[in-house]
Formats: sequence, structure tokens, C-alpha cells
Amino acid sequence: QVQLVESGGGLLQPGGSLRLSCAASGIDFSNYAMGWYRQAPGEQRDLVARITSGGATNYADSVKGRFTISRDNAKNTVSLQMNNLKPDDTAVYYCNADRTIFYSGIPQTERYWGQGTQVTVSS
Repeated sequence: QVQLVESGGGLLQPGGSLRLSCAASGIDFSNYAMGWYRQAPGEQRDLVARITSGGATNYADSVKGRFTISRDNAKNTVSLQMNNLKPDDTAVYYCNADRTIFYSGIPQTERYWGQGTQVTVSS
């Protein structure tokens, strides 16, 4: 059974920092790309940051220079360090694991989600 369990959300003031963590089990972690997505009320779920199995990273433009994603394959965890937080960063943050495998030459993507953790930035 695949489980992605997020932790570290909370309420904080603008300019503050927060670190989210996601512990994965039930998957061959090192072979999955890991990502953080967020969803604000009434909005779609959007990519925040993603790190491939090889360690390449990409970020949403709105968080570049403020957020850093990292992974620890020995501990099956992925983290998101968030600095200089802004009210617009308020959302539920979801951990995601994905990989693309090929069956008879046809690519299929496996994707798993955590339950989400709330981050609220407010003065």
C-alpha cells in the first residue's frame, strides 16, 4: 500500500519560513520523481516544485528563489523549504510521487498523492 504522509504545515506571518516534509512508503522511492503541489480555495491544484529521480529540479515562477525542494533517498523523504512566505502562498500543499513506465512500448504514468497539509500565511 502506497502512503505519502505530509507534515510541517501551519500558520505564520508574512516573511516567515516553513519546512514541509513528506514520508513515502510502499514505493521504490528512488525511482520516482517527487513533487509538491498546492491548491488554494476555489483554485486548481498547481505544481510548486518537483525533483526527478536524478535530482533535477524545477519550480513554479512564483516560488523561484524562495522555495527549495530536496530529497533523501535513504530515508524515503522529500522536503520543501519555504522562505519569505507571502499571503499568496496560503494553500493546502500536497506531496506527489510519479513515474512513467513502459508496457509494450506504451508509456503509462503512475501517480500518488498525500492527504495534504495546510499552510496559512497571514498577519
